[in-house]
Amino acid sequence: MTTFVLVAGSFTGGWVWEETAALLRRAGAEAHLVTLTGMDDRHEAAGVGLETHVEDLVRLIDGLTATEVVLVGHGYGLHPVLGAADRRPGRTARIVALDTLLPQDGEPAARSVPDPGGRPGADGRVPPPTRETRSRWGDLQGVPEEALVRLERLAAPQPAATLTAPLRLTGAASALPVTGVLCTAAGSTVAMVEMLVESGPPRFRALADDRIRFLELATGHWPMLSAPAALAETLLRAAAGGGHRVTAPADERPTHLRPFLEGVRDVPEVPRERHGRVDLHLPDAEGPRPAIVFVHGGPVDPDQRPTPRDTPLLRGYGRLAAGAGAVGATPDHRLHGLADYALAAEDLAGAVALVRADPRVDRERIALWFFSGGGLLAADWLAAPPPWLRCVAVTCPMLAPLPGWEAVESRFRPVDAVGTADGPPVVLTRAGLEHPAIAATVEEFLTAAGKHGARVETVDVPHGRHGFELLDPTEESAEAVERAMAAVLALLEE
Repeated sequence: MTTFVLVAGSFTGGWVWEETAALLRRAGAEAHLVTLTGMDDRHEAAGVGLETHVEDLVRLIDGLTATEVVLVGHGYGLHPVLGAADRRPGRTARIVALDTLLPQDGEPAARSVPDPGGRPGADGRVPPPTRETRSRWGDLQGVPEEALVRLERLAAPQPAATLTAPLRLTGAASALPVTGVLCTAAGSTVAMVEMLVESGPPRFRALADDRIRFLELATGHWPMLSAPAALAETLLRAAAGGGHRVTAPADERPTHLRPFLEGVRDVPEVPRERHGRVDLHLPDAEGPRPAIVFVHGGPVDPDQRPTPRDTPLLRGYGRLAAGAGAVGATPDHRLHGLADYALAAEDLAGAVALVRADPRVDRERIALWFFSGGGLLAADWLAAPPPWLRCVAVTCPMLAPLPGWEAVESRFRPVDAVGTADGPPVVLTRAGLEHPAIAATVEEFLTAAGKHGARVETVDVPHGRHGFELLDPTEESAEAVERAMAAVLALLEE
């Protein structure tokens, strides 16, 4: 008999699993619904943190007669699940991550779970989302109205320390099998995982480990409410070891470390100076020069080395700009999690101020060039463009938060900002083989730009993938980079 321990996400308790648990039991399994300490009216929030919830699960596991259990974590619930598995690896048959990113050691839940929009009250609890803010609580597609009413009625405030405390793992559970259940209506798909694995950073490349499998579920982020029968069937498949294995690309080099336009363009070295978190690539030219600030994507692991400004992509673009007579600025910013966009925006504003203050820079001729997930940071500059911002460029950009990215603040939506002010022209480079979820945001952006009369110049790379400068070093890719650079430089001269 398979024994499941079902751990709910933020602001909820074991009650969300009732239908799914009944179906699991009907199929012959044992199911335990967990309401963690502080997630009801019986406990105060004082002293309740992530460690409290880990201990809740350890006590439960120790009290079960089953030799091994399948631990299922939804949203925030995956954090205490991983903590408990780390304490009791010998009692854990499998970990199931239900529509939730796998956190790493030291990562707080606030970095990866949706932000309800509230802040802790005097009692140390974060209030649950309201009907007005519930869209930030995870995609609710398929949840019937009566279940939504119940979700709001029974939602409990979350002890703040459970969201801010870092997850501490010793590695004892690192060999345990893991199944990721991906809710496709919320934007999580095997194709998305494959793209992340191909991108190369260690935390994503680890998803290709043989112990990890993935199953898709055609519903939103709350399958226990929207599709309990399908979820029960999926959990039974997960417990049996079913699912799709994602494989790493044959080229073992992480994408972000592959050479820039390898074999098709030789980008010469130029003088480079380091100023705090900003590098300046300097042209061989007299007098103040226009500057292009290149904004890396993300989220990026805070421990990633080299940091983005030292990777081939940003160094390549910085050198190209300098070689064409502009100052190429490449800052590092702190976009380490989905909730960090405001922090990254603050870093970017500081980097731009530093660049404009340099006497070698013409402070009235600045362009901002955004890549990938950094594209969301363009929203501020499109919504309230300063007069010295001559151009915004975006390459393989996300121009709206992807499905499931509810932790991203609503302000970071370039699709809503484009054309709403007398903004600068936009140079948009798009890959023909872009991931569908990202490509959809680009199309939405272009539609909005056309509606509002915004000036957008597109550069297409028909056979290029996301990160084509590194993944697809072809003449087509090189020409696209050069066309985009020429367009930006021309706008800086207008």
